[in-house]
Amino acid sequence: MDFTKERTSELSDEILCAKACSGDRLSEERLVLRYQQLTRACARPYFLAGGDSEDLIQEAMFGLLKAIREFDPKRSVSFRTFAEVCIRNRIRSAVTSAARGKHTPLNHSVPFELSMLESENSPEELVITREEGEERLDQINRRLSPLEQRILALYLQGLSYRDIGRQVERPTKAVDNAVQRIRRKVAKVYGVFSES
Repeated sequence: MDFTKERTSELSDEILCAKACSGDRLSEERLVLRYQQLTRACARPYFLAGGDSEDLIQEAMFGLLKAIREFDPKRSVSFRTFAEVCIRNRIRSAVTSAARGKHTPLNHSVPFELSMLESENSPEELVITREEGEERLDQINRRLSPLEQRILALYLQGLSYRDIGRQVERPTKAVDNAVQRIRRKVAKVYGVFSES
């Protein structure tokens, strides 16, 4: 079993994807493990006021599974690119559904990523949206301590609390507490208040 796992770790994403589509569960599991950090990184630009951030990470994981099942190697795109598009689309779809009131925990998601704030509006509206986003990020940074700023940057990269703790040389519980403080501060900047 360890020999098989070792061999699958050496295979390219595209080969693992083809094997997963043929029913090889080990290859599918290997891809899920490889892309675990990407799913977290894609989901973390959103904080959920009054909800659990794991909801969006779960949506991101559904996007990854869709990518594994629908990837077409005949197209001139890498699996990684296709997977990231599927993951981001699934997250956006979940947020859009939440805005319609279908999923209450997602109703107050707060985007950090400026590109997600943009839409197909006029150039003037895009400039205004970008400026508003930059102003909010500025407000957030002024409210956060230097440690909280570092933790937020690592959190948005999809690192686990344990990995963040190692990088900032703090216990995992201290990282968790810092993330909770950051969420409250961000919610105030965006005018969204958690019910908890």
